[in-house]
Amino acid sequence: MTTTHTTSATQLPSAVQERQRRAKLRRNMFYLVLLALGLVAPFVAYPVFLMKILCFALFACAFNLLLGYAGLLSFGHAAFLATGGYVTGYLLASYPGLTPELGILAGTLMATLLGVLFGVLSIRRQGIYFAMVTLALAQLMFFVFVQSSFTGGEDGLHGVPRGHLFGVIDLSSNLAMYYFVFAVFVFGFAVIQRTVHSPFGQVLKAIRENEPRAVSLGYNVDAYKLLAFVLSAALAGLAGSTKTVVFQLASLTDAHWHMSGEVILMTLLGGVGTLLGPLMGAGLVVSLQHLLAQSPLGNWVSVILGIIFVVCVLSFRSGIIGELAKMYRKNFK
Repeated sequence: MTTTHTTSATQLPSAVQERQRRAKLRRNMFYLVLLALGLVAPFVAYPVFLMKILCFALFACAFNLLLGYAGLLSFGHAAFLATGGYVTGYLLASYPGLTPELGILAGTLMATLLGVLFGVLSIRRQGIYFAMVTLALAQLMFFVFVQSSFTGGEDGLHGVPRGHLFGVIDLSSNLAMYYFVFAVFVFGFAVIQRTVHSPFGQVLKAIRENEPRAVSLGYNVDAYKLLAFVLSAALAGLAGSTKTVVFQLASLTDAHWHMSGEVILMTLLGGVGTLLGPLMGAGLVVSLQHLLAQSPLGNWVSVILGIIFVVCVLSFRSGIIGELAKMYRKNFK
């Protein structure tokens, strides 16, 4: 009898490990398929349109890291997108010898520093108070961008050169530019994926689910949330910097509070707390905006997107990817 119980006890962990190994293998295969699709995509669709999706997808993934895994709703993430874009655009336009990767790095660094400042000022607040503090700080940055001479005010920065990547690869080619943007997105996504599945990511989930319990376990909750906020701001700045190089334009639209609302829409539509949800949401929102702008309903884009958002939230509250994941777990596990 003792031998039977011992054998069952040893078989159970091995069975669990085998299921985890198979799940990880399926996940890696799925990522490889997505990677392959991304490599061939510019030969099927317009590269500039795909680059726009990738830039906003990275922005949404950065926001989802904060909302979906740390449970912090920021209404001011547009400030980081715009800061990265303006700094990169100004440097590349003012210093012709500067290579684009250095301009993007500078924009990302400035967005990171702004994230530290915003985080220190807001991270001790919770719920709606945190959201309103981030919104107020973002609006402050909006007025700074409007009044500053280096941003071009309401006109924005135009004619930002794409330059040569590492001084060698000419990014004036849309195909070369696409693969660079795709590499940036893959890098950002990999950072988020690694963060979520690390011990740090597990602590963030614990804070999201039950912050008082995380405090009782001895975790410095404010430090964890601040680090998540700064990392999210850095990736949002990376998205904004890359977007400026793609479109050779840094626009005041990126700093408006509408942009902060738009990234919330993308994340909720795709699925909060899922890795692929923001990518799906960004693709849908950008595609709908593109299609509706070319139709007679062009002036009703915001209204139509709002209706779609309400319907989706009422119909499947976990988002598209979240609902698909539920169906998969229900039918295949």
